[in-house]
Amino acid sequence: MTAERVLTPAPTAYRWRWPALAALLLGEAMNLLDATIVQVAAPAIHSDLGGSVSDIQWFTTAYTLPFAVLLITGGRLGDIAGRKRLFVIGVTGFMLVSAACAVAPSVGLLIAFRVVQGGAAAVIIPQTIGLIKAMFTGPEVAKALGSIGPVMGLAAVCGPVLGGVLTHADLFGSSWRAAFLVNVPLSLVVLALSPRLLENRAPKRPTLDLTGTLLAMAGIGLVVHPLIGADLAALSGWSWGAVAAGLCLMTVFAVHQRRLAVAGRNPLVEPSLFAHRGFPAALVASTSFFAVTNGLLTVVVLQLQLGAGVGVLQAGLTLAPWSVGLAIASWIAGAHLVGRYGRRVMSLGLAVLSAGALSAVAVYRGTDAHPGSYPTPLLFALGVVGVGVGLFTPAFFTIALKPLRPQEIGSAAGLLNAVQQLGATLGVAVLGSVYLGNADSGDAAAGMRAVQLAIWGAVGLLAVSFGSSRMMVDASASGEGGAGR
Repeated sequence: MTAERVLTPAPTAYRWRWPALAALLLGEAMNLLDATIVQVAAPAIHSDLGGSVSDIQWFTTAYTLPFAVLLITGGRLGDIAGRKRLFVIGVTGFMLVSAACAVAPSVGLLIAFRVVQGGAAAVIIPQTIGLIKAMFTGPEVAKALGSIGPVMGLAAVCGPVLGGVLTHADLFGSSWRAAFLVNVPLSLVVLALSPRLLENRAPKRPTLDLTGTLLAMAGIGLVVHPLIGADLAALSGWSWGAVAAGLCLMTVFAVHQRRLAVAGRNPLVEPSLFAHRGFPAALVASTSFFAVTNGLLTVVVLQLQLGAGVGVLQAGLTLAPWSVGLAIASWIAGAHLVGRYGRRVMSLGLAVLSAGALSAVAVYRGTDAHPGSYPTPLLFALGVVGVGVGLFTPAFFTIALKPLRPQEIGSAAGLLNAVQQLGATLGVAVLGSVYLGNADSGDAAAGMRAVQLAIWGAVGLLAVSFGSSRMMVDASASGEGGAGR
């Protein structure tokens, strides 16, 4: 059999497809759990290992940055070498490096291990949809793909709470290290089920764009690095120079992608996607939206643990209304609202999210008289934020992908996932730096002002999301598929 054929029996004859689906779903959920668990545990990691307070941001961005940049390359590797093989390699690597994170003796080593962990996640996630399509046929494909949303919603609910519980429990003196060790048994379950997966690869072998990958990594890294832990109002000339160099490299990357496409080779990013007028707007909307959600999550955790002196368990439980609201609203939007109301659900989600963010500002402003106290009304505000996130997300992805041709869906989905992780990286870097740059560890009132300033920054980014999503819908309504209903 040649390397260009699907190495499987007919999907309809495969009786192990549901246990195999469980392996894929757990692999997806494990990566989301890791990101949210570590965000909650990050202040405890800093307290134990020491280092600069900006290292708290690096515990997240060191994971999301390589995840973002390597996602599309990870998908290409699956096309070439086999998606099952890459999935198993990725899960094995993720498990081993998670164990390494758990025993890391220093901040530097932990951050280095997180970079490798993000790379492993970028190998795992792109294989899921291709493997599902290899194992299912007919109506079962939609049913299997539809199970991803609820599972990820459950992971979103469990992540922050589990991070608080594991760190607070301090099992066998593990403290925050349990936040990484939990990946080991989960990975072992995935690996135990993985023999049930069917091997599958692309019918036509693509090529790797290693030059494009390196340009993207260097460009984005140069933009993000100076923003972490910096006073954004007083960046040095060297910092601005690094940002400018990063933007120049991204321009070179765009030219390189165009040249590969003209030459008939496989660029990292498919240029034909940009022929759809709404797709660039969708990329901007996704980047700014996920910058808001991940940046807000980081800022709230920092304020609770560093400003209000709340324990890690209470901080994790404080985020539960956000997670529950997200899961419920996402299910309702995906199952009932998007098909009926289309783009209006996306706008409603942004409006509700903005209302939640403004409510959080009001809550923090109301605690000015007692700046070190626990802001109980914040629970309601975070619940509203979660509902807004849950309404927006399924509507956004539906509208962003609907105008595209079938052969463009895979590339577009990979790129949207990549900019989602990039947005998460930028949100943690920028909004986290706004908070840390204006908070004073000895002045609780300064911390209150800092968190309000960071949330106002998030509201500004939401305005970008609203404007770009409006452009995306207008382009669709003008003749590209009718998704702008």
